[in-house]
Amino acid sequence: MKKAYLALALAPLLLAGCSKPGTEQANDSKTAEAEQQVKTNFDTVYDSISAETLKKHTKTLASDEFEGRLPTTKGEELTIDYLTKHFKEFGLKPGNGDSYLQPVELLEITASGNEVLQIGSQTLQYKENMVVGTKREQEKVSLDNSELVFVGYGVNAPEYDWNDYEGVDVKGKTVVILVNDPGFENPEGDKFQGKTMTYYGRWTYKYEEASRQGAAGAIIVHETAPASYGWSVVANSWSGPQYSMVTDNGAADRVAVEGWISLNAAQKLFDEAGMDFAEMKQQAIAGPTAVPLEGLTASVEVSSELERSTSYNVIATLPGATKPDEHIIYTAHWDHLGKDESLEDDQIYNGAHDNATGTSALLTMAEAFSKLEPRQDRSMTFLAVTAEEQGLLGAKYYASNPVIPIEQTVANLNMDAMNILGRTKDVAVVGKGKSELEEYLAKAAERQGRHLVEEGRPEAGYYYRSDHFAFAKQGVPALYAEGGETPIDEATAEYRKRMNVIVQGCYHQVCDRFRDSWDFGGVVEDTQLFFDVGVHVANAEQWPDWKASSEFQRQK
Repeated sequence: MKKAYLALALAPLLLAGCSKPGTEQANDSKTAEAEQQVKTNFDTVYDSISAETLKKHTKTLASDEFEGRLPTTKGEELTIDYLTKHFKEFGLKPGNGDSYLQPVELLEITASGNEVLQIGSQTLQYKENMVVGTKREQEKVSLDNSELVFVGYGVNAPEYDWNDYEGVDVKGKTVVILVNDPGFENPEGDKFQGKTMTYYGRWTYKYEEASRQGAAGAIIVHETAPASYGWSVVANSWSGPQYSMVTDNGAADRVAVEGWISLNAAQKLFDEAGMDFAEMKQQAIAGPTAVPLEGLTASVEVSSELERSTSYNVIATLPGATKPDEHIIYTAHWDHLGKDESLEDDQIYNGAHDNATGTSALLTMAEAFSKLEPRQDRSMTFLAVTAEEQGLLGAKYYASNPVIPIEQTVANLNMDAMNILGRTKDVAVVGKGKSELEEYLAKAAERQGRHLVEEGRPEAGYYYRSDHFAFAKQGVPALYAEGGETPIDEATAEYRKRMNVIVQGCYHQVCDRFRDSWDFGGVVEDTQLFFDVGVHVANAEQWPDWKASSEFQRQK
């Protein structure tokens, strides 16, 4: 096989050696002309990516008509119709056989909202200072005087020689867990990855590990800095319909009750147990910790309405010219939080920034590739996933049930909450140092006069909080990057100061609405950046790989 390959590779050189005098110069001229035409076409399409197009899609998807794009609602119907309509207009082929849709079977669980958590002597109220729910397919679950055990960060990580559950039996009990991982409070030390969050710091992991340990309940203590978001985000994200993927056992292997309590409630709880919360936290940072909260229990009944439903990922493909079975997949989540009819005024979580901007960039990217001639060597696939806000469920479902085999998936490029704060001199790489895709990104950024930097808040664990993570866990190199924090000029810096207050304050709030005053210069640049990366990965000889230091590797 290698000999045949070498023979084919050498053929043009042998033929050139037999050419008539003067032919070489003519061939070189034709090649140069063809290369220049390719470059001209690339530059034309690159420059056609415009703020007007990106704004148009964002404004439509974030309009009140789309009702916050909650899965399985009218908002979903409008959204997937909008996406498929445009993919068809761009000439993209259905990505799932003859369909643009991939059904995702979801279980919708809606807690009554009347839950009361009795923890120690405190009576905590839903959304005020606690939220509780369940992933089990049961109309009622409960904790009845369940013994409480503080398990530090709730981490079992052999590679870090760390097990907060070692030497303690939590079966049938309720564990109380700190948010993030031990490295957050010890950024200069040798705990985990310092301030950069690992997957062990994610709340999803903590509930999963508590379930593996046989706990009946798992309650996370909210703190704004290590969580990277305020209590209102917890309250809004955890109330209303919650979704999970349908399982064969009805999620019977999950803890019965999953929840959060406020920092103030946790401090009172530890006081009642004769402990100081701050001191116990320091103990948990120093090493694995498991301490019963003697004499204290938790009781709560969670009543839920259950409804199985089907949501949809939307997938479209532009087949490659020479390697159509190899795919670069762009992703963005189309969903948001829907409506809350208990609110008096504005009831719609429009999700303009998160993630109508990313979905708009996905559509704009698809249109750009459809205009690019000649066609790229590899196929370009565009995947708009559902239920990201409910735990990356659409991406998880796709990764477990891939339309395109994982072994034929070259790379994933993800777009989530694009940069509406104006153009920047830098590009923030989320999870910097993980894959060779960053080398493509660095070259694309250099063409814009920009450079790569580490994300501003690695402690927030954003690499584990968006849809690319599902691909990474399957071994597919996945890139997530965004505009950095150094504005291009003074005027942008002033705009950024004003707008950043709104962007941060409106995360998962009803005020995340489209604003005509948004500066889409940064969105344009970053969309062009990802377009550039995709073009060069699609035509490269070699597939990109993970860096040796990454925790993700392809299965050999």
